[in-house]
Amino acid sequence: MEKTIKKRSQVDPKYTWATEDLYASDSDWEKDFIDTGKLIEKIQDYKGKLGSSANALVVYFKLLEEIVLKMDRVANYAQRKSDEDTKNTTYQDLASRLMNIYVAFQSANSFATNECLNISEDILNKFYKENKELLDYKRYIDEIRRQKEHILSEEQEKLLAEAGNLGDAPSTIFSMLSDADMEFPDVIGEDAKPQKLTHGTFISYLESSNREVRKDAFMKLYHTLDKFKNTSAATYFAQIKQLMFFAKARKYNSTLEAALDNTNVPVSVYKNLVKAVEDNMHYMHKYVKLRKKLLGLDELHMYDLYTTVVNNAEVKISFEEAKKNVMEAVAPLGKDYQAILKEGFENRWIDVYENEGKSSGAYSAGAKVHPYVLLNHTDSLDSEFTLAHEMGHSIHSYLSNKTQKPLDAEYVIFVAEVASTCNEALLMEYLLNKTTDKLERAYLINHFLEQFRGTIYRQTMFAEFEMITNEMAEKGMTLTADALSKVYYDLNVKYYGEDIVVDKEIAIEWARIPHFFYNFYVFQYATGYSAAIALSRKILDEGEEAVKNYKKFLSGGCSKTPIELLKIAGVDMTTAQPINEALKLFGTLIDELEELLAD
Repeated sequence: MEKTIKKRSQVDPKYTWATEDLYASDSDWEKDFIDTGKLIEKIQDYKGKLGSSANALVVYFKLLEEIVLKMDRVANYAQRKSDEDTKNTTYQDLASRLMNIYVAFQSANSFATNECLNISEDILNKFYKENKELLDYKRYIDEIRRQKEHILSEEQEKLLAEAGNLGDAPSTIFSMLSDADMEFPDVIGEDAKPQKLTHGTFISYLESSNREVRKDAFMKLYHTLDKFKNTSAATYFAQIKQLMFFAKARKYNSTLEAALDNTNVPVSVYKNLVKAVEDNMHYMHKYVKLRKKLLGLDELHMYDLYTTVVNNAEVKISFEEAKKNVMEAVAPLGKDYQAILKEGFENRWIDVYENEGKSSGAYSAGAKVHPYVLLNHTDSLDSEFTLAHEMGHSIHSYLSNKTQKPLDAEYVIFVAEVASTCNEALLMEYLLNKTTDKLERAYLINHFLEQFRGTIYRQTMFAEFEMITNEMAEKGMTLTADALSKVYYDLNVKYYGEDIVVDKEIAIEWARIPHFFYNFYVFQYATGYSAAIALSRKILDEGEEAVKNYKKFLSGGCSKTPIELLKIAGVDMTTAQPINEALKLFGTLIDELEELLAD
């Protein structure tokens, strides 16, 4: 694998995303940024008038839609350019100014929630009859009124809006520390030469068949993180403090309740996930024991969890080949789905390779002009699945944006991981059905098992860490580096079982997980994966009707509650059934892998 990290200016433009589809230049962005600020100022013209007539409400909502569309374009340019190179101070400035305009918008619009709440039910129903256009905004109005007990006075709402910059600070500090400032010692690679160690290359080293390379990368990354542990702990504690502040201000019982109520998901769904995974922990322990056996190790260590247990089957998968496989894998979803995927591949929706200062990881940003996908592709099977994953997000965004009005288009985070992981499940089924080689099948099943481990078990472990540490802070405990590391270490012991050496270095892993700054986001990877496994089987087994229902879900935005949208697709996430069935499949795959690799 090529470990040389290029500067942004050295990257072939065909492998970069087309930010010019947003703005041709920074000066064009600047003009729209100023225009957006002027539109925001106009909101004040409607203060005190929203309850006066149906027409006043309609005109206000049309202005709101215009602002949403403007801000979407302005925000995506600033954020995408900043993520191309987090060391570029020009785009750091644009991203910072973007946050300022968000705060200005929230502050200017702070009156609207209370004015909508103060309209009586009778008057509101009268308004719907007087102006049918208002019905286009009924879902939006209903969502405001649902949270009535957590809405404060106008002045208090304005104060909370203006505190938005403070609330965003921990995440910004983490990003600067992790992506821009923190540097790691070189790793001695498989060719015995020094290689660059970054967040983007770390997992590829852990996937190495050379155990010394794996151990070297593991130790150097976590020992470096340990040097910054107090800063990292203070940053994470600040994140939880700001969540506590906003939760308490809005009269929620906990940060967890506040986070989930924002997307209308019951707290019971979160806790059901943790319990269901704990009830099925024996499958995880069984897998760890099998991994130790297949690797032929006297001691299995944490740095042995990512390397394949199937020797001589790993292949390099170019970006072009990955695109071809993903395209063929999603064929069951129809030619119209494939056409959108083709458009993304051919029109530079994707920023493909790592460069110096580029934001780590991968994501899809659902811009209205078209989605933007950040990758750090490394020609591996894992990168192929990441491509499928992020394009699943992108097509979900694309269809919701095309189908729904602006205020109903953005789907909530609870359903966000379903479309992405459904694509992954379809890709796995495609690759398994295509192979006739026993060793290749074993290699793919090993990768499938890793998806279960990494997405259901690992993300639930993350979710449990978030839940525990938030509860600790809410009880008045100080989240020191040592306290956080103890919680994280103990969870690793519980999740991985007795057949692995839980190295003390893993205790600091919490300090490198950006999702801990996303406000109880990670549990949705696990619920989403469980739902996606169920939906992928419906699509493959039931055909046209299941595909039609799935596309209704993809086009739904936030037009219904997330639980209702998933029920349209055919999955009920208020029960543990999808999680239990997914983990039962995990157990079956463990048995098949053991049989395939039996002596």
